[in-house]
Amino acid sequence: MRAHEAGALHAEGYRGPAWLQTPADVNALVPSLWAQSVERGDDGVLSVGGVGVADIAREFGTPAYVVDEADFRSRARSFKQTYDEVFADLCSGADVFYAGKAFLCTEVARWIHQEGLHLDVCTGGELAVAIRAGVPGERIGMHGNNKSVAEIRAALEHGVSRIVIDSFDEIERVSAVAAELGVVAPVLIRVTVGVEAHTHEFIATAHEDQKFGLSLSGGHAFEAARLVLERPGTLRLLGLHTHIGSQIFDTAGFEVSAHRALGLHTRIAKELGHAMPELDLGGGFGIAYTTEHDPLPPRQLALQMAAIVERECRADGVPVPRISIEPGRAIAGPSTFTLYEVGTVKPVDLDGGASRAYVSVDGGMSDNVRTALYDANYSCTLANRASDAEPVLARVVGRHCESGDIVVKDEFLPSDITAGDLIAVPGTGAYCRALSSQYNHTPRPPVLAVRDGVARVIVRRETIDDLLALDV
Repeated sequence: MRAHEAGALHAEGYRGPAWLQTPADVNALVPSLWAQSVERGDDGVLSVGGVGVADIAREFGTPAYVVDEADFRSRARSFKQTYDEVFADLCSGADVFYAGKAFLCTEVARWIHQEGLHLDVCTGGELAVAIRAGVPGERIGMHGNNKSVAEIRAALEHGVSRIVIDSFDEIERVSAVAAELGVVAPVLIRVTVGVEAHTHEFIATAHEDQKFGLSLSGGHAFEAARLVLERPGTLRLLGLHTHIGSQIFDTAGFEVSAHRALGLHTRIAKELGHAMPELDLGGGFGIAYTTEHDPLPPRQLALQMAAIVERECRADGVPVPRISIEPGRAIAGPSTFTLYEVGTVKPVDLDGGASRAYVSVDGGMSDNVRTALYDANYSCTLANRASDAEPVLARVVGRHCESGDIVVKDEFLPSDITAGDLIAVPGTGAYCRALSSQYNHTPRPPVLAVRDGVARVIVRRETIDDLLALDV
């Protein structure tokens, strides 16, 4: 079990984690942490897409998720174009699936479709958003480890391009619904390849002892393929799906995963007489939340993954299947920051002569639970002005009744930070709004898209009336 968060505070002379350096200029932005258009003006005010955060706060209030639309679209386009180019000679390009679970709303689904990507959904709710946005079925994949009959029916009625089979139960379930509708369901089998991704245990998804997929080592994945092929009237086996985790910074895990998945791909072709046309290698590529992170650019990821696939297919003597990848947070995450207003600042003396400023903001774990859930690290900056004050070790905390209600565990902020100041936390586009809650009956923040000097609401702020509307 993890130690209580306060434990680290009492180390003698604590000055924050080793990777956190005292900044020479507390106003400076680290470009890798921010969306492309974010900058600090001559007046010290942060802006995005040509709109200052003080204006955003006045018009829309805080807290708020602020998306750089051009940045989001650019990252999506970059993955699409890069993987198409790099895999062109191997398998006529590659399909990029945006993870709806990272962040999804009607407008974002439209962006994804307009930029030529596919959309991965894992619930009936996410599918409903995709349908409302006009995303055609052939550009949607249906995931999930416990899909209901209603969700499977809705997916097949919309003509999704693939349903990822996650269990023996789902083979029967999908086959039965397909028979009811008189269609043949295109399916992939999710394979647990036994790769331990170097990430948090809750987001490592290909080791054996967890809920996703069918085991490779136990023979379950091969047996699932056999059972699917016994139902040609209702199921069509497109290929295998693997996913080793999230927030991954290198391709070493993909090398092992691809080797094992293509080994099974070859075995199915030889022993069951079925050459599968597709292979999904997953993704979960990492982003920079702080200066400790150094993610690979899309082209480097694509080149390394293409080399792995080509080598493995050549060794097995099989044609290269059509490859799919899932960038995960790498599209949504860096495009967004969360804007907060400071409410109180409380100095706390630590052992060994150290001290820390506890900076309380008007949000917290209800709009970003990742720090509490995954022990995640974030950065932040004073956003409404520049400061000449000395930097002080700070912890940005929320307004909820939990000691673990922490937004940013360790960061240097100006020592003159005070109530009414604005703080911006970058990298909050993925799994923040998606995992948000109404804890302490706190209405969830809006999502604002900013582009070319205009900010607009794409998900409105919840109100007290919204909170009360479900009470019977």
